[in-house]
Amino acid sequence: MKKSLILMFVFFAATIFTACGDGSSGGGVDDAPYDLDGYLTEIDTGMIDSDYMNSRFEKYLKLLDSSEAGTKEEALNELHKSFATLTQEEQRYANIFLRDIQRGEAELMVGETLRDYISAYQIGEKRAQIKKAASIFGLDENLLRELIKLRLTDGNINEFGRFDRLITSVDRAKARAYFEKVEGKTVSAFAASSKVSKLLREFLLKGGFDIE
Repeated sequence: MKKSLILMFVFFAATIFTACGDGSSGGGVDDAPYDLDGYLTEIDTGMIDSDYMNSRFEKYLKLLDSSEAGTKEEALNELHKSFATLTQEEQRYANIFLRDIQRGEAELMVGETLRDYISAYQIGEKRAQIKKAASIFGLDENLLRELIKLRLTDGNINEFGRFDRLITSVDRAKARAYFEKVEGKTVSAFAASSKVSKLLREFLLKGGFDIE
C-alpha cells in the first residue's frame, strides 16, 4: 500500500510539473533546481525497501507459532528475498538473528524493526571483538574502539601517530604468549611485536573480526 501511494505521488507530481511547463509563464520541469524524479526515487526507494522487508518480517513472526509448516516456510522465503537490499554483512547479521529467533534465544521488543535488530547485532558483535582483542593483547580498549569508529584506511591509519599509540599500549608479554600458543612454538619478542602490529593493522582496516 505504501509503495502504491508513493508511486501515485510521483506520478501526480510529475504531471503537475509538466502542466506548469505548458503555461504562459515559461516555467517547467527544465527550470526545476534539481531532478524531481531522481530526487523522489532516491529518498523513497530506501523507505520502500525497508518497509517491505519489515512487513515480511512481521508476517513471519505472526506465523512462527502456526502449525502450517508450508505457510511458515513460504513467509521465511519471502523474508529472505527481501534481504537483497542489504549489504552482505547486514545479511549475515539478519540470518544470525533469524536463527536466534528459531532457537528461541532472541529477545523481541515491541516497536523494533528488523533493521533495528540487525544494527543491534552488528554493534554487539563489534563490541565483543574489540573487548576480546583488548583482553588478548592487554591493549587500550577505549583507544581501539575509537580507532574502529574512524573506518581507517592504509593511507590514514597512523595519522597523528594514533596507530603507534595503540601499539605502544600492547602488553608485550601477553602478545608473545598469544602467538606462541597459536603457533605452538617459541616466538621471539621481536617477532611477536611485528606479528601483533600486522594483526592489529588488519583488525582496524577490516573494521574488526573475531581473533582466534
